Amino acid sequence: MKNKKLNAELLWKQFEDILVPRLRFSVVDRAIYSHLLRHSRLEGKSQLRFSIAWLARGTRVSEYTARRAVRRLAVQGALHLVERTRKGHVVEVRLPDEIRGARRSAHRRLPGAASLEETDFLQSKALRQAIHARERGQCFYCLRRLTPTVQCLDHVVPRVHLGRNSYRNLVSSCVECNSHKGERGAADFLRWLYRERRLTAAELTGRLRALDALASGKLRPPQQASDKLATRA
Repeated sequence: MKNKKLNAELLWKQFEDILVPRLRFSVVDRAIYSHLLRHSRLEGKSQLRFSIAWLARGTRVSEYTARRAVRRLAVQGALHLVERTRKGHVVEVRLPDEIRGARRSAHRRLPGAASLEETDFLQSKALRQAIHARERGQCFYCLRRLTPTVQCLDHVVPRVHLGRNSYRNLVSSCVECNSHKGERGAADFLRWLYRERRLTAAELTGRLRALDALASGKLRPPQQASDKLATRA
């Protein structure tokens, strides 16, 4: 990501006029994004290392709220999670014109145009199956083998917290995990599974890494899904 001299006035207009309404930022999302942006790109840094405790203090929210906001922003593409450790997070904060969803809102799209990033993966059976196929027959959370009768799709960031129907926010899940998770965040639910001894320590670490990979767009559906999108464009 290139460092460039930023036009603060233009950046603020893009933030308020395009990014906030397009991605439907909550008050907390706006505060978290603005704080991270100010301490990274506006200071000429391409990446920022921070702790959730530092972020919570700076934005005057709870650590729980700050953590959930960071995950939502990552799912929306406003943040790119480079690394997550016990000492904190390393992120790349994307400018409004670097976020695909926000950038495209400034242009009129042709009827029928589609992109992987903006596709609602609940809109058709084929797209729903693409999410199941990505998980290769396993529950994303507890790793049990799934059959069609016990599998469903789960929102990593719940819909009540503005979670989207993006491939970055949908996973194949067993009905039991879907029910137990409810409106909890995925990371908290995975830790609950560990405490319930349904995941080993190694499996928990692997699932948390997979969660970060999902949020950063690294776990894309199989190529067939992209082909289906291309045929509709």
